[in-house]
Amino acid sequence: MKLGSALTNSATKAMLLGSGELGKEIAICLQRYGVEVIAVDRYPNAPAQQVAHRSHVITMTDAEELRKIIDLECPDLIIPEIEAIATDALAEIEAEGLCRVIPNARAIQLTMNREGIRTLVAETLQIPTSKYAFAESFGQLKAAVDGGIGYPCFVKPTMSSSGKGQTMVKSAEQLEQAWNYAKVSGRVDTGKVIVESKIDFDFEITLLTVRAVNSEGNIQTYFCEPIGHIQENGDYRQSWQPQAMTASALETAKDIANKVTEALGGVGLFGVELFVKGDNVWFCEVSPRPHDTGMVTMTTQKQNEFELHVRAILGLPVDTSLQKHGASAVILSNINAKDFFYNGLDAALAVPDSEIRLFGKPEALVNRRMGVALASAETVEEARNRAVKAAGLVGIHCE
Repeated sequence: MKLGSALTNSATKAMLLGSGELGKEIAICLQRYGVEVIAVDRYPNAPAQQVAHRSHVITMTDAEELRKIIDLECPDLIIPEIEAIATDALAEIEAEGLCRVIPNARAIQLTMNREGIRTLVAETLQIPTSKYAFAESFGQLKAAVDGGIGYPCFVKPTMSSSGKGQTMVKSAEQLEQAWNYAKVSGRVDTGKVIVESKIDFDFEITLLTVRAVNSEGNIQTYFCEPIGHIQENGDYRQSWQPQAMTASALETAKDIANKVTEALGGVGLFGVELFVKGDNVWFCEVSPRPHDTGMVTMTTQKQNEFELHVRAILGLPVDTSLQKHGASAVILSNINAKDFFYNGLDAALAVPDSEIRLFGKPEALVNRRMGVALASAETVEEARNRAVKAAGLVGIHCE
């Protein structure tokens, strides 16, 4: 791929749809190769907008607004970073040959709606998943649970992220509240929710999977070492790399990730989430972009997940090798404030082999992810201890 120089007539232009902390790292990686970056989000001064060449604030679920800004900027590449996007507009733009959508518009449409991706994986590809059903009414939801899903189960919007709208339901008395929460908390109300049975698993992993052009000019699939993680209410709190697992389970995980990403097509990095128990592996979800749990790769890999995504997009060589054991732990806000400051950075960075990334979000909200602590060590256990300690030393205050 020929690359122009930013802010010239020959510029190669990339538009980020979603400009959070993951988008910020993508923007920085793009700029290392001279790419002109336009960052788009629903609110001003989002993290990636702070480092982009230009930025726009629009309602990204509004197809007309989205099309208008794309026609204005004429990007060569559109790189989605969030779920809440008018995907039909992206499909039209791709069909008209106006620019490349990463990895492609169909993959974005399928993965941003749990109904699309679950149908593809479980029914078309015949890959093991939890039992599931879709419901358009509380009555349908109750019938699905009573008819075989059972308790405990998870009720989720079909379009959401970071655990928004998700509830683990342990009894029939909690089901209607979970239905109501899912209906109002998704990024987009599709009219449906998904209910999933709870799988008895040992641990959950993210298998970062990269589809990139090799030296022969063919698309090849590469895998990072598996990433273990802890979630609370569906949102990640810690991750570490590598996650220990049996050789058989790892091969099965790679086979599932390869089949899913091959079916989605295109190039770039995919975050494939999987449940593991012994040698058994079940598919959970897939994101066609860098994954929040993959922030650990900023301390563990030669090329982190953002660099891998950008290199794959631009047709450059990729290297998924692991250099050291590491972990990440999120820095959460415990206040709501528009004017605030951080303290404790000196103590956090005194933790051996630790790093701190503050995202620069313009507003603090209770339980909002404001930064991440990274740490490396000789063992995963020690790296996790260091990351958790460093994250806990960073405070967020409004006076």
